[in-house]
Amino acid sequence: MATIDIEQTRNQAKALLNSRIESVTALVKTRQRITDLREQLAEAEREDKRAYVRATKDGWSPEELKKLGLESGAAARRRKTSSRATSDSAAAPTEDDSHSAQ
Repeated sequence: MATIDIEQTRNQAKALLNSRIESVTALVKTRQRITDLREQLAEAEREDKRAYVRATKDGWSPEELKKLGLESGAAARRRKTSSRATSDSAAAPTEDDSHSAQ
């Protein structure tokens, strides 16, 4: 029977573990970046809301701002969300669709 070199086996095992640790480290860094960007987006949205309110207090009407392409951020988000929800529900098969295919 061949002799097994314990040190060589340990080094090979460590090399395998190191590559796995590198991939999970990259995953953690990516997830943290996503968290950081979400926080930055939330802060930017708060600033946008304050700036919009300030503009309306300075005499700009919502209609004027909309004509300038600067409608309320909340209204723009609602429209994007509702149009996305509509397209998602149109693409998803309904219960009636699944029964008619049988």
